[in-house]
Amino acid sequence: MYAVVRSGGRQHKVAVGDIVEVDKLSTHNVGDTVELSTLLLVDGDSVTSDPWVLAGVKVQAEVVDHHKGAKIDILRYKNKTGYRRRQGHRQQYTALKITGIPTAAK
Repeated sequence: MYAVVRSGGRQHKVAVGDIVEVDKLSTHNVGDTVELSTLLLVDGDSVTSDPWVLAGVKVQAEVVDHHKGAKIDILRYKNKTGYRRRQGHRQQYTALKITGIPTAAK
């Protein structure tokens, strides 16, 4: 059984026991429980995509860690003018462990 959930403007395919990196959830601490909204639910042969049924299905997850991603170097250069700029960025992430996916009520 797996589900497609939405978090931070992105969609993630998750199953029970998976650890997923999402954009930082600053309001939650390590060990807290989080509910993620479900977009699609696959249970064996049946696929549930009806928004009215999925409105009541929330995937349960536990916050495992807050960490930074890999560094991205941003370089800007213009020829013959001496213009050079260097900038770095490290995205903040939250690791979530999926603890439960309830079945959709039909």
